[in-house]
Amino acid sequence: MAPLKFCANITWLFTELQELQEFMQRMHAAARAGFRAERVKKDELTGLEFALINTPPNINAGDLGLAAVPGRGQEFRQGLDLAVQYAKALDCRRIHLMVGRVPAGADRCTVAMEMEDTFVQNLKHAAGVLSKEGILGLIEPINIRITDPQYFLDSPHQAAVVLQRVAHPSIRMQMGTHVFCKNLVICPFSLLSSAFSHIHIAQVPDRHEPDSDGELSFSNLFKLLEELDYQDYIGWEYKPQRSTEACLDWLRRYWSSRN
Repeated sequence: MAPLKFCANITWLFTELQELQEFMQRMHAAARAGFRAERVKKDELTGLEFALINTPPNINAGDLGLAAVPGRGQEFRQGLDLAVQYAKALDCRRIHLMVGRVPAGADRCTVAMEMEDTFVQNLKHAAGVLSKEGILGLIEPINIRITDPQYFLDSPHQAAVVLQRVAHPSIRMQMGTHVFCKNLVICPFSLLSSAFSHIHIAQVPDRHEPDSDGELSFSNLFKLLEELDYQDYIGWEYKPQRSTEACLDWLRRYWSSRN
């Protein structure tokens, strides 16, 4: 079985760096920590492959994406076009299509069908745009108990229903381990793994590094993904309890187990 491939989410990692050009400094830190790419064009300054970018989250406006928000389809399309421009410039082949929140004051159950219909419509549009560029669009369910109580897409099963309605190979799923608890992780990953094109990891419930205290056994999860022949990236989307490089023992143990 081939070893798993990992990538660093630099929104979450190397945040201890406070230099003026913080984002670029994080990229250089990731390169120094050993992240590399082999298959696609790399950033000329750092040698890094860009595995995934997001559509605009519009956080300052109170949004977390717009793909499922009724009445804002034009804004979603504009954000998608912008993300495609960035993805092409970076030679990045995956875009996370951020879904958005249930509108303030609305009841989730009451607006669920309208939001799902909006979501499907926007994803079908995205599929047409992205397929022409050879880019995958990914949707991600978020644990509303832990991460954001208003986010619309809140389970892998809901995402699977949406993907079935869209029915296009350019729209797939990305999954974070914080969606699950210890009793649920094996079933969804086993049943839905064929729909994944990106996974990111964090310990549950506090979103620290995989070998921190929590509900999930990452050695078991990594073994399962190897058995499933998962070949896409596993992103690190966690909050290190110390510096990022000081919290890499779990990765060293994984590589040691592979040798």
